[in-house]
Amino acid sequence: MPEMDAETIELPVVAGTRPRATASPRQVLAIVSVGICLANLDLFIVNVGLPNIAQDFRDASLEDLSWILNGYAIAYAALLVFFGRLAERHSRNLSFLLGVALFTLASAACALARNVEFLVVARIAQAAGAALMTPTSIGLLLASFPPEQRAGAVRTWTAVGGLAAALGPLVGGVLVTFDWRWIFIVNVPIGLIAILIGWLRLPEVPGHDVPRPNPFAALLVTCGIGALTFAIVKANDWGWSSPGIIIGFAAAAVCLAAFIRHCLRSENPFVDPALFSVRPFTGATLVMAPYSAAFGAMLFSVALWEQTVWNWSALQTGLAIAPGPLLVPITSLLFAGRLIARFGAAAVASAGILSFAAGLVVWATLMGAEANVTAVVVGIMLTGIGVGLTFPTLMGVGAGSLPSSSFATGSGVINMIRQAALAIGVAIFVAILATPVSLADKIAAFHRGWWILVAITIAALVPNYLYIRRKVAR
Repeated sequence: MPEMDAETIELPVVAGTRPRATASPRQVLAIVSVGICLANLDLFIVNVGLPNIAQDFRDASLEDLSWILNGYAIAYAALLVFFGRLAERHSRNLSFLLGVALFTLASAACALARNVEFLVVARIAQAAGAALMTPTSIGLLLASFPPEQRAGAVRTWTAVGGLAAALGPLVGGVLVTFDWRWIFIVNVPIGLIAILIGWLRLPEVPGHDVPRPNPFAALLVTCGIGALTFAIVKANDWGWSSPGIIIGFAAAAVCLAAFIRHCLRSENPFVDPALFSVRPFTGATLVMAPYSAAFGAMLFSVALWEQTVWNWSALQTGLAIAPGPLLVPITSLLFAGRLIARFGAAAVASAGILSFAAGLVVWATLMGAEANVTAVVVGIMLTGIGVGLTFPTLMGVGAGSLPSSSFATGSGVINMIRQAALAIGVAIFVAILATPVSLADKIAAFHRGWWILVAITIAALVPNYLYIRRKVAR
């Protein structure tokens, strides 16, 4: 491994401080990947468990159940940057372990839930732990690798997280055969082991002397995303012109506008506008938004389709989805890096976008009332290849283009946009499904939703061309 020079890690040196451990960069990668696996796995593991949860909580509607997913995604999105900024002030290793501990405790609370409301609250607490783990894990990771290896390390980190997210339906399907509560119980021993190993092995990475983040700004972005998601989910139920929906969209607009105003005018902005002066970073975030919305809706839709249209079990659903997740690390680790070196990041991201869209087209054209395993597998494999090419490439381009002092915040911004888009994507698909009165109406609604997701996915090609391609061309 190349010897690190003075510019490798731009972190403050504290007098009398010595490393707590001798973990190599690859060992640090392995340890922090456990945290990102927990965070991403739990983001989607609940998808296949929703019908079983609904059986326990019989009064819950699809809109109510969707908040088990969206409450997690919204809180995760809103707290990522806030905790990322806080983490820059404090020891990254201790902040990471605190996040794992909070996530583990909240997972135990989820397993004890007796109603949807308590489960949503516990999921929000889970999201808080995940939001602390994510920026601190990438901060530890990028501080451990020399500059020329950072993009590869980020791709690996993202691929592992993407695999965990995509494997959620399969793991959930297996665990739900015992009891849906096991999808949360399983996190507890993994979290405890991660805390022990991390305490013993993670190197000490002290924080920067940076201003504290503004909690009011965090509240604004949380309320803005939450109000937008709520209005989209409830629009068909209440009516698009109903006072409640109008108020929801208005509240979202006011909160998000106030948040943007704060970022542009504050001396201590929650999100530093200077980050967006880096073209690759801007391009990565703009591509990530529509792509993530389509990704979240895709996983939600296919699990729901198989269990409500074809009446498959949770295990059958997870097994049918499995080929896609398995292709994520294969594509990312074995092919993405080589393809980027030969064709550039923009070309690889474009290929991933088109492959993902092709998978949705397969479902929109071939899926019908009769079970069609071939269509499911072909579609999920194409989306898996797309995820393996796109997500790691965007994270590598975005985070790898920033100075080391902005690692945690920059990665938090990208992930904030990603998680907010996931929640909005699920909300859009719930709104599209509405309440069909017949099987034919339900199938038509799913097909319409998949075509809309194709359009959203293809829209990601525009910022990819305008921002990332130009960077590569120079």
